[in-house]
Amino acid sequence: MTHYPHLLAPLDLGFVTLPNRVLMGSMHTGLEETGDWNRVAEFYATRARGGVGLMVTGGMAPNREGGVFPGAAGLFTPADIANHRVVTGRVHDAGGRIAMQILHAGRYAYGKECVSASAVKSPISPFVPRALDAEGIEKQIADMVTAAVRAREAGYDGVEIMGSEGYFLNQFLVTHVNRRTDDWGGAYANRMRLPVEVVRRVRAAVGADFIIIYRISLIDLVPDGSSWDEVVLLARAIEGAGATILNTGIGWHEARVPTIATSVPRAAFAGLTGRLRPEVGIPVIASNRINAPDVAERVLSDGLADMVSMARPFLADPDFVAKAAQGRAAEIAPCIACNQACLDHTFSGRLTSCLVNPRACHETVLTYPVADAPKAVAVVGAGPAGLMAALVAAERGHRVVLFDKAVELGGQLNLAKQVPGKEEFHGLVRWFETMVARSTIDLRLGVAADVAMLAGFDAVIVATGVAPRDPGIPGQERALGYVDVLRRAPVGPRVAVIGAGGIGFDVAEFLVHAGQSPTEDAALWRREWGVGDPALVPGGLAAAGPQPHAPARAVHLLQRKAEKPGRGLGKTTGWIHRAALAMKGVTMQGGVNYERITADGLEISHGPTRENPQLLAVDTVVLCAGQIPERWLADALAAAGIAHHVIGGADVAAELDAKRAIDQGARLAAAL
Repeated sequence: MTHYPHLLAPLDLGFVTLPNRVLMGSMHTGLEETGDWNRVAEFYATRARGGVGLMVTGGMAPNREGGVFPGAAGLFTPADIANHRVVTGRVHDAGGRIAMQILHAGRYAYGKECVSASAVKSPISPFVPRALDAEGIEKQIADMVTAAVRAREAGYDGVEIMGSEGYFLNQFLVTHVNRRTDDWGGAYANRMRLPVEVVRRVRAAVGADFIIIYRISLIDLVPDGSSWDEVVLLARAIEGAGATILNTGIGWHEARVPTIATSVPRAAFAGLTGRLRPEVGIPVIASNRINAPDVAERVLSDGLADMVSMARPFLADPDFVAKAAQGRAAEIAPCIACNQACLDHTFSGRLTSCLVNPRACHETVLTYPVADAPKAVAVVGAGPAGLMAALVAAERGHRVVLFDKAVELGGQLNLAKQVPGKEEFHGLVRWFETMVARSTIDLRLGVAADVAMLAGFDAVIVATGVAPRDPGIPGQERALGYVDVLRRAPVGPRVAVIGAGGIGFDVAEFLVHAGQSPTEDAALWRREWGVGDPALVPGGLAAAGPQPHAPARAVHLLQRKAEKPGRGLGKTTGWIHRAALAMKGVTMQGGVNYERITADGLEISHGPTRENPQLLAVDTVVLCAGQIPERWLADALAAAGIAHHVIGGADVAAELDAKRAIDQGARLAAAL
């Protein structure tokens, strides 16, 4: 008997039956733009072999003006169709099903040719879109229909028509963008004409036995968004136009409410899907922050959806469904929703991957073959770099001994998991513990490896991490280090945090919170971010705005760099951290000189001429002034003439970059 009877139940769509209730949601990976179609095909086929019921590709542009960026992939030529047949053929050979997403970006298109309902510029693009006339709208409809027909010709099992997240079709729906007074604007019946017409014409063009998913925005999270009555009206009209399934989207890309970052509670928006489900007669899919089989099972068993969409969890582990079905859920590599290697890469024009799984989107170039000549391998340091190196080396058949002077594995992941909003790191540490326990690794915790212990190994990997940098501030013996604070050292009610990098922001988050973390309490989280009910306020922004709890402490967040604190944080998550601290009243300053720490607080000045000296009357000063590589062992090995490899923070101390550390560990072990 399965632990996940709802998740693994088949879904009959009439003309086809899906083997389970799991959709791999659309992700733009950048793979199609590489032109390496074997690589694209292997990415999707790997997930098909992992058991997912239905996949949706990254967004394919229906025309040049609708592409997310110049040169975005689409089905424009016979050669494009032939290339996509490589993908669909590989997926079908693996026993899977795949739909192509048709994504018209509208005013989100990063190009001068962008078009929309009205000439209203997006806050996330420098280009003002051209307002389409009636002929231009007809061209967009025809191009999307052509894209669907070509998708069927290319062997896809269906299409997903992207109508949420603030893209083109969504832009016509709301007065936030649609300022028209003709037949495509004004009353909602006119504003919803475009998506309904697209679905109707696509269905007429592709026939009855082809999956059409419509991605509908349940809550826009922007001013003047759709009301709940309008969402329901659209859903029914889309069903009537011939859609097979409704997939749900949450929030526009320009919304100032996080929707998929790690601080968002799991399944935070599934209740809205549950509200829509009885309003229509076709399957409805829940999405956003569903990242574990028990979470997905609960959404389905509670009647909130007919399917669940998980996108990034299939970057973290392509075998998610197979492991759940085989009773191996503990072995599923968890998506921690960090965005670091997926969305941050996407919005930087880089190929997508995954912090937890460096093979994601690199399936053909990063492989773990069985070693021809197994070696005795010592790995020193059971942080993320050392753990991944040890696991990959053991998977390849090497005899691995993993040392760490600490009594628990995980390294500084154990500090990260203490930060409110980063609770997912608990799951990542548990996954590493599970995988090490089920491997052939000889784990030796509480052992400080030295040169003598390592002399007999064929290969030595040094992953000893980082040490806090000494900032050289007079009186710093009065201060606490970030490690002390995250290990619950007593901290006073007024605090100065020295250093506003990733660790400084994490420590500030830790210090301003008390009691339940909003990430663990969806109602509290909604109040904190001002998420309301779209049945009461169109768009779903609470009339009262964000209402965060009072901060547990008064915090100053300081940095020497004369720039806005937090500028170097993640491209798609940095704004969340800055906004969260601002809501808690944290004072952030750049260009600060630290003169001395005294019993009265922290004396500072500003700029190269040390202007405006002042005393910050604080009870506690916390040092988060960067890290240096912990290289004593590497230096000792070099002095003894013992060959070794250095990875992770011991190689480069860069804001505790777990993404780089894990990738480096995997690639080194793959090459041993």
